[in-house]
Amino acid sequence: MQNLTLSWQSAGATSAVLLGASYAVHRTLPTRRNAVAVLREAGTLLALFALWQLVGQLSLMSTDHALDRAEWIHRTELRLGLPDEASWQRAVLPHSILVRLANYYYASMHFAVMIAVLLWVFLRHRARYPWVRTTVVLVTAACLVIQFVPVAPPRMLPDSGFVDVAAQYGQSVYDGGIGGLRADELSAMPSVHVAWCVLVAVAVIRVGRSPWRWLILLHPALTVAVVVVTANHFWADGLVAVMLLLLAYAAQYGVGRLRERRRSGRSPEGDGGGDGGEGSTRPSWQPQPTTR
Repeated sequence: MQNLTLSWQSAGATSAVLLGASYAVHRTLPTRRNAVAVLREAGTLLALFALWQLVGQLSLMSTDHALDRAEWIHRTELRLGLPDEASWQRAVLPHSILVRLANYYYASMHFAVMIAVLLWVFLRHRARYPWVRTTVVLVTAACLVIQFVPVAPPRMLPDSGFVDVAAQYGQSVYDGGIGGLRADELSAMPSVHVAWCVLVAVAVIRVGRSPWRWLILLHPALTVAVVVVTANHFWADGLVAVMLLLLAYAAQYGVGRLRERRRSGRSPEGDGGGDGGEGSTRPSWQPQPTTR
């Protein structure tokens, strides 16, 4: 499968152009706020993508032990009683259509669904967009930090029973195939695929109002199944990704609470009954009820 994603150089250059255009429009046409917002957000997300692509080619540690780390993860999972990913893959291998569909889903839906949801939130629920976008940035950045330590995906462990089905069917998005142990293939821990699919599901359920929004749960279910049967990730890769996502939510919640307390602490005091004023029994950080 041809890799249609941008290189980090192309993504970085495009991001710079978009951010520059956003600044130029803001200075020359300040009333075009929507255009400025679109250019700024597109540039920001492309910059994040460029960083992700770049990290895939860098490493703080030697790649020589990436396979050893993957084998250790697999052994640890088995000792803990988790299902063997290789057995899941073996159950699907006889069904070539399912394997091809899984390869396609892994390669294309990861970005397509995220972009679609970001556009939907930006266009239809603008007030909630900063929360979704910030979550994407935080969890992806956290994943990138860990990915500086190279870890091979299961498909590079044939002795453990795994098969590189993407290479087998000519659908691999990695240049160099199964034998090219390059750093961009050694970023299996944690799984950004899993982090993003869970993030997308949470965003749609929290932001949407239609009862059909619950169907989005099919996306993380399919993604987890796909990353396992294609041998691109271990269970542990997904579990770590979900924990990082929870930390991203917790960080935003904590910052939001801190801002509320600071904001309420700066509220003007009323005459004898205001925030923290004489005669007031309401804590200084708790907002006062408004009256009309």
